[in-house]
Amino acid sequence: MEHPNRGSYLQNLATSFRDRYKRLGTLEDLELAVQHFQEAVDITSEGHPTKAYKLHALGLSLRDRYHTLSQVEDLQTALTHFQKAVDLTPNDHPTKAHWLSSLAEAYSDQHEISGDLNDIEAALRHGYEALNLTPETHFQRPNRLQILAVSLRDRYAMSGNIEDLETALSSDQQAVDLIEKDHPSRGMYLQSLAASFLARYQRLCNIEDLDAAVKLLQEVIDLTPEDHPDKPIYLDSLSVALRDRYHRFGDLNDLEATLKNSQEAVDLTPDDHPDRASRLQNLAFSFGSRYHRLGALNDLDIALQHKQNALKLVPIGHPDRASHSQGVANSFRDRYERLGSLDDLEAAMQHLQEAVTIGSRDYSVTSSSFHALAVSFNDRYKRLGNMEDLEIALKHNQKALELIPEDHGDRASCVQSLAVTFGLLYNRLGKLEDLEVALQNHQTAVDLIPSDHAERPRYLLGLAASFGDRYNRLGNIEDLENALKNYQHAVKLTPEDHPDRANRLHSLALSFRDQYKRFGNPEDLQAALHNDQQAVDLTPKEHPNRPMHLQSLAASLLDQYRRLGNLDHLETVLLVMKEVLDLTPEGHPSIADHFQSLATCFGYKYNRMGNIEDLEAALRYQHKAVDLIPTDHLNRPDHLKSLAVYFRDQYEREGNLADLEAALQTFQEAASLTPKDHPNRASCLQSLAICFANRYQRLGNSEDLEAALQSSQKALDATPKGHPDRAEYLQSLSASLTDRYKRLGDLEDLDGALKNDQEAVDLTPKDHLDYAFRLLNLATSFRDRYCRLYTLEDLKTAGQYFQEALDLIPPGHSLRPKCLGGLAVSFLDRSEKYGKLEDLEAALKYFKDAVDITPDGHPHRVEFLQGLARTFSNRYSRLQNPQDLEAANIYFTESFGATTFTPDTSWEVALFWASFSETLQPKYCVAALSAAFHFLPELLWIGHSIPIRHDAILRLNIGQATSDATKSCIKFANLTAAVEMMEQGLATVFQQTLELKAEVLGIHSHQTERFKELSLKLYNSRSAEVSMNIANERSNLLKEIRQQPGFENFLLPRPYTLLREASKRGPIVILNSHKDSCDGIIILSPTLEPVHVVLPNVTLERLESQRILLKQLLRYCNIRGREDSPSTRLFGHKELFNFKNSEEHFSNMLTWLWSNVVGPVYEVLKLHNIYKGRLWWLPTGAFTALPLHACPPNDDFIHSYTPTIGSLLEANARHASKIEHRLSVVGVTHTNHVGANHLQGVQQEIQKILTVVPNPYVECLKGHQATVEAVKLCLQDCSWAHLACHGIQNLIQPTKSHLLLYEGSLELETILQMSLSNAQVVFLAACQTAKGDGELVNESFHLGGGFIAAGFRGAIGTLWSMNDKDGPLVASVFYSHLFQDGRLPQASDAAEALHLAIKTLRQEGVPYERWIPFIHMGV
Repeated sequence: MEHPNRGSYLQNLATSFRDRYKRLGTLEDLELAVQHFQEAVDITSEGHPTKAYKLHALGLSLRDRYHTLSQVEDLQTALTHFQKAVDLTPNDHPTKAHWLSSLAEAYSDQHEISGDLNDIEAALRHGYEALNLTPETHFQRPNRLQILAVSLRDRYAMSGNIEDLETALSSDQQAVDLIEKDHPSRGMYLQSLAASFLARYQRLCNIEDLDAAVKLLQEVIDLTPEDHPDKPIYLDSLSVALRDRYHRFGDLNDLEATLKNSQEAVDLTPDDHPDRASRLQNLAFSFGSRYHRLGALNDLDIALQHKQNALKLVPIGHPDRASHSQGVANSFRDRYERLGSLDDLEAAMQHLQEAVTIGSRDYSVTSSSFHALAVSFNDRYKRLGNMEDLEIALKHNQKALELIPEDHGDRASCVQSLAVTFGLLYNRLGKLEDLEVALQNHQTAVDLIPSDHAERPRYLLGLAASFGDRYNRLGNIEDLENALKNYQHAVKLTPEDHPDRANRLHSLALSFRDQYKRFGNPEDLQAALHNDQQAVDLTPKEHPNRPMHLQSLAASLLDQYRRLGNLDHLETVLLVMKEVLDLTPEGHPSIADHFQSLATCFGYKYNRMGNIEDLEAALRYQHKAVDLIPTDHLNRPDHLKSLAVYFRDQYEREGNLADLEAALQTFQEAASLTPKDHPNRASCLQSLAICFANRYQRLGNSEDLEAALQSSQKALDATPKGHPDRAEYLQSLSASLTDRYKRLGDLEDLDGALKNDQEAVDLTPKDHLDYAFRLLNLATSFRDRYCRLYTLEDLKTAGQYFQEALDLIPPGHSLRPKCLGGLAVSFLDRSEKYGKLEDLEAALKYFKDAVDITPDGHPHRVEFLQGLARTFSNRYSRLQNPQDLEAANIYFTESFGATTFTPDTSWEVALFWASFSETLQPKYCVAALSAAFHFLPELLWIGHSIPIRHDAILRLNIGQATSDATKSCIKFANLTAAVEMMEQGLATVFQQTLELKAEVLGIHSHQTERFKELSLKLYNSRSAEVSMNIANERSNLLKEIRQQPGFENFLLPRPYTLLREASKRGPIVILNSHKDSCDGIIILSPTLEPVHVVLPNVTLERLESQRILLKQLLRYCNIRGREDSPSTRLFGHKELFNFKNSEEHFSNMLTWLWSNVVGPVYEVLKLHNIYKGRLWWLPTGAFTALPLHACPPNDDFIHSYTPTIGSLLEANARHASKIEHRLSVVGVTHTNHVGANHLQGVQQEIQKILTVVPNPYVECLKGHQATVEAVKLCLQDCSWAHLACHGIQNLIQPTKSHLLLYEGSLELETILQMSLSNAQVVFLAACQTAKGDGELVNESFHLGGGFIAAGFRGAIGTLWSMNDKDGPLVASVFYSHLFQDGRLPQASDAAEALHLAIKTLRQEGVPYERWIPFIHMGV
């Protein structure tokens, strides 16, 4: 039987063990206490008056063990025992309050685990019950007030209700007031009161609360013995308060004290203590704060390690895990910002995602987690440019704001984060409303933060940045001033030794730079430099922000260089940027920007000194920057734009079109990545405009000029007045207006250019380095107007501005040659106006100076050489000194052999020199003409469409130039040169088409295949942009091929020695019409030199009269003229027209041609013993369209025409088809299902052909079978083709000339793109298939010439409409001869066959207009 007092003894024993545990922390004592308390409870009957006491005591020991071992079962059992003790005790019992108080504490503990609001409500309910049962003077009242305060703070942390916090603080204060100053537990009460003050400070940012918390905690520490078990609690709390004070005021002493107290708290906490995780985290926070202050990477590593160790101690599901996950995330994010590893950012986001997913019982922790996650999504967006990240950041920012009360101290941070996200949205999309929201939120954040808060400068910086963005968008000076004011205020509020002072000085420097760029005030630039230098000086070498501050300093130095032109500043910039790169680790997100900045430095150095090595360095570093920036990164357009600028610079240096195309495509990619309403789009458009203008100046395509104007205008329209870039955009628009003025001669364009240049100058400070460049452009515009209107005031103003620009440019600057050249031109103008020799001498001096300082190979050197040469020619005209003439030739010749941006200018200059020297020195004249025709491939660039090249022929008057050149060569008896230049002038476009099918033999196989591939792509290309790219690559490959021995002249214009090979089947007669005289040149044979045919009675006027007569005769005969386009092959005489007069007029015309043109040719042929055979005509100019073949009175010669000598050469060289001979006959009796454009004779014509051609060799498409696609397929398979249909000549766009087929048309452009490798001869029994455009010297671009270019060796066509009734007879005789005696036809037999057919037609007595139009072309 148990002793009745055993329970009491056991309880006393257990209490002693518990007391010793409380003092020494020995777990064995606690276990014995629990064991004895449990035994005491077990042996005490249910109704025993001490049962409640023993249950309560057991509950206390179990709660102690829970706090030590974190076994939830202990806490839950303790709760059960406390509740049972309460239930067993009457309300009026003096111990009831004590039991309720313990129950409240246990529920508070359970809340720590569960985060359940019900637990905290239960704790408060029982706490209030206990307090209400406790008399005012009871010794336990302070304890119960403190327990209540803890629960109130916990509920505040969950709800954010400030009333709970105020009540907690009041309860804590009452507890402290009631406790004796020498009470051993006073420290606990002071610590709780400090916690309430600290919580209210964190909410309201009232510095008195923070001071009170620090003071109380310091008192606690002073009162607590070193070996007291609660000492770590107080040390940890003091470290938190000191850290808050450090963040408020930035005092490094507070930070060091924080670290000391945190470390001591951790050291005093056992490894298995439940509070060790939170104390490790606080220690980590302190190391993190020191890292942010001093930048030592070791501190960051320690912080991350402590946070990770703390997280490991917090089990999944614990309510504090979210806070710890967030802590780890913050350190990963700090390391990402330092080292740039995307893995760190992803790790941070992963931990933050865990934090927001599991949540926290503390609303501020949850809000903070959403806020931190939003910041990380912002960071990832900045790195990768993924728009989805930005949208998620916006969502998380808004969630963070929803969770945090409006009066909470952290709300400002959340509002600012939202502002940052909207700022990023603005930078991405350019929407002004996003910028306004960002600015509004930044302002709200500033308003929320106390004026004496240490973090206020950070918020001012955000506000300043938004004002700066709005200034850059709208150009409003007030925004610029507000930005600067806020930056200055931020710096002013930042203590000298504050860790962020350097960053804030850096931001202030940026704002001063913006103000400098707006107003040009050198004081602003000096302020920027001063602040940049201070930022650098304050930043330790190992600090992660040092590269950023150095880069900003480099930017200010670069502006100083641009302002003053001091080369030392530029060298300093290069040194600074190299240090930046040395300090930036590989993979850092800023490394691409640093490479770009270094490239910019080299770019400026190149522009100053002109050294190609600097340009190559700029390209190399910018390539690195582009390669490092992700394809979807928001900064990629800026990097691409910079790369494009260097491509353009390289083009301007070396003249390689591939560089210009690379620049244009890179600019276009940058523009495509920039939203239409983005503030940077104007810059992209302006850069595009410059590239389009460069390509226009090089290739002369008016579409490029219009694109340049359109892009320039859009850039200017998008740029408000007052914007710092407006002057640059005005200048760009002015340049394109000037180009259009020179193209079209519209004075409004010139006035517009001058107006824009003047505004650009007015907007630029006079001591700005760009001022000279803009002044130079203004001077050029005044000179252009002088050359148009000859107003002396314009001449004077131009000269004045040229001189002023030159005076502003230091020696060695790359712009100096252009200034010298401009001034030289101005003096040349003055000399021509006033005749003063000193002006001429000044022009010579300045041109010489420009030539001397411009590197060999630089394309601008050409214009200076030509200016110098022209000045020497002027002086020769004045003084007649032969040395001047010789000098002019030397400089002209050098310029013609150099790379040029403007081949059209060099073309005109070469023609001028040829004309000038014609009467003075013939050898100069022919050489100049040869140089001029050397530019034709560039003037008629193969990358352009044929219509554009035809437009260039007309614009540059190449036809007249060819006629003039041929006449001059004939004059100097240089007939081989005459033939060569005629061929080049006639055939450039046509020959380019043939070139694309040229055989490539004898070179490396890979080059052969690639060249064939590129030629085929270019031949078939329908895209202008694709054509240009292919043409550039093909051009570069041509250069490689021509470097191989034996291929130096590959696909270059053929010399006469090759061209004369075309005459192996018979002589070729070239006819040239000129205002001074008309001449013929005969290529007699492949072994003989050409001979001249004098045509003394032929003048340009007489030829034109014959052409007019022919037009009138055709009109009278009701035959379609070239300006008409009826849809019939049928014609007849107009009513009341006299047939006899028509015959007589035709006869007279043919007689005149025989007597004055063809007869003299025959006479020369006879002199060389040529009396009969084949004869080819190559008429040009006014000779075209005249029926030369029809006038001979005999049949001695079989006449043919050739579009060019080269095409005949190609046709002769092309082998006969290797496939079986096949004739494809196409007969279009009507062009649609209702019988439109009916041709009655076609059916009979087809039947005649089928009768005379053996069946195995013929296939036929008739009527509705003759669709475009069917005919194209037929042409690709056949060797011979007969097309009986309508033909339409388009005079405006010759390549749009076409054959009318069933339900469609086959255009010349399509024909030219066809590859007809099997083709021999095509018979075009249609209207005007051999008639080109008289305005185009290249007469080969008619339908017949098109088929030859596509691959046919010969073609039968008509000069005008054939009579539908003649088709059957001509076809019958033609094919009967070809297939006579069962033999297979040969292409060389076609001319004779047509000759016989026409002879038969004449024997039928048909009138002239019906047999004359049939002609043969080709072999």
